[in-house]
Amino acid sequence: MEQRIDRIKKQLHAKNYKLTPQREATLRVLLEREEDHLSAENVFLLVKEKAPEIGLATVYRTLELLSELKIVDKINFGDGVSRYDLRKEGVEHFHHHLVCMECGAVDEIIEDLLGEVEQIVEKDWGFQVKDHRLTFHGICKQCQTASVEVTK
Repeated sequence: MEQRIDRIKKQLHAKNYKLTPQREATLRVLLEREEDHLSAENVFLLVKEKAPEIGLATVYRTLELLSELKIVDKINFGDGVSRYDLRKEGVEHFHHHLVCMECGAVDEIIEDLLGEVEQIVEKDWGFQVKDHRLTFHGICKQCQTASVEVTK
């Protein structure tokens, strides 16, 4: 974790920002809970445990800055809540998600499935793609299994 924080600190410095204690506390929460797709409020409550003096506005500003710098991705799964997801290091594009419409579970697809689609978009529409996001909404295996069990 310390190496990742150090690399992020360098990213911030390259854009003339500092890694303040508040930003570091926010980053630590995101790193510790990387698979959780936390909302700003979730991040705030967890940061507050580490740094009780921090305010909600500071956490929001930090998340927005990290999003602008492409350290985190701001995502919405259709429920009206923005969530924050650390961008995987060394990847060119945002990763994809599977969202269960029954239980709300979110799984990640790390493989970039849209390389060929991106080339078609660039060639046929003359549109220079910088990034893409793909979210599948459906029913997860667990909910499908539970549904079959109930109907038996």
